[in-house]
Amino acid sequence: MPYSEQTVTTVRPWSDRTFSLTLTRPADFLFANGEFVTIGLKREGKLIARAYSIVSTADDDHLEFLSIHVPDGPLTSELAKVQPGDSVWVNSKATGSLTLSHVLPGRNLYLLATGTGLAPFMSMVRDPATYQAYEKVILVHTVRNIAELAYREELENTVSDVFRYVPTVTREPFERSDRCSDLFISGGLFKELDLPRAEPEHDRVLICGNPDMNRQMTSTLRETGWTMTNHSGVANFSVEAAFVIHHN
Repeated sequence: MPYSEQTVTTVRPWSDRTFSLTLTRPADFLFANGEFVTIGLKREGKLIARAYSIVSTADDDHLEFLSIHVPDGPLTSELAKVQPGDSVWVNSKATGSLTLSHVLPGRNLYLLATGTGLAPFMSMVRDPATYQAYEKVILVHTVRNIAELAYREELENTVSDVFRYVPTVTREPFERSDRCSDLFISGGLFKELDLPRAEPEHDRVLICGNPDMNRQMTSTLRETGWTMTNHSGVANFSVEAAFVIHHN
């Protein structure tokens, strides 16, 4: 697929491991909220690229991404050094399985994320259309350290009768230390939010995180009557498995 050269407009560090960056958006670039696109840097004439979920919404005039800094990562180690004015190359086609079109309409929508798996859900919670499709939208985000709760202030300010935000931290003292998947599976999440336990007949789940969490949730949901979206149609839960989110 062809790539276009775009310009970095802002860089925002969240912690020593995570950061966000915004780029100019190609005029003809289309995507659905929740999708990802391959972006990269050119080094010595060679493009080094990987898939990143898009944080900004389909209506924004820019592209925003959330990344972890892997010191020996061929792309992230270099991407962490970019500054406004630098070039990043963006693929012309976005894709992914974490859009509203991948799950049926329902009662409550649960968005479960670890680490930078938050990214696709940011574009969804920023979109008013998400709240028109469900009675409530619940975002549960698990990270290792408090500083890695990217967009925390924005999300806390978005909380309403329709939107609930549940951050959890596993390696520092915090009000919640359980992983998002454990909160969901144990039922503690529903008790805390005073909501009925999620049911496949009524509710929908989107999952994006480290492979262990993805596998844990996929196995548990399938064993309890949920159906995962595949190429043949939509169902009541979906997992982004096209690329690996590096941390939790």
